[in-house]
Amino acid sequence: MPQPDDAARQPGIAKRLAPLAVILAGLALAYASGIHRYLSLEFLADSREALRAFVDANYAVSVAGFAAAYVLAVTFSFPTAWVLTVFGGFLFGWFVGGVTVAFAATTGATIVFVAARSAFGDFLRDRVSGRVRRLAEGFESDAFSYLLVLRLAPVFPFFVINIAPALFHVPVRTYVVATFLGILPGTFAYAWLGQGIDSVLLVAREAGTEVGAADLVTPQITFAFVALAVVAAIPPVIRLFRARP
Repeated sequence: MPQPDDAARQPGIAKRLAPLAVILAGLALAYASGIHRYLSLEFLADSREALRAFVDANYAVSVAGFAAAYVLAVTFSFPTAWVLTVFGGFLFGWFVGGVTVAFAATTGATIVFVAARSAFGDFLRDRVSGRVRRLAEGFESDAFSYLLVLRLAPVFPFFVINIAPALFHVPVRTYVVATFLGILPGTFAYAWLGQGIDSVLLVAREAGTEVGAADLVTPQITFAFVALAVVAAIPPVIRLFRARP
């Protein structure tokens, strides 16, 4: 027979899990409806003229609609959000596209972070111990630096970094600022690639091939991201060594 405390806890659990359930349902619905097919460089290659014509005729609406679409893509954790960044650079130029993406991506990432923290944060945080506990305490003591490094380094998928900090006691303000600043280099890099992608799309079409990430992301760009992450990691590493007895 359920105890009174169990009955009282059920609404609280359902309330905590509701935002995450909505996100997962949105992701499943988007894939079921085939929306993910439009988040590809192939679609951009096939529709670039029509998209540019629409943007030229409806610039303000296009920017607002693009920002809303980007927020939803990040919120529902689509793994191809970088393609939308290329779209932004292609349609609006590297600066407007990059700024729009930076704000939209930060907004979507914050929604995911708050939902994940509400669902799992305290529950998991209170049950870890040992090395994991010390890792959590180290992360929390310098959350801004750790998040900045994770955002700069192209090592983990974007949606993973949106969720992982929710397992620690990271303030929302710290998460927002570190996310916004950390994604700026990559955002403007991809927007810049998008601004000049037209020639790449034309060459691929003439050759009868599809454009992929490997055609855009050069070793130089990857090295630049890694270098930025290393620079950002220097302060927390120094603090770590100073704190050792």
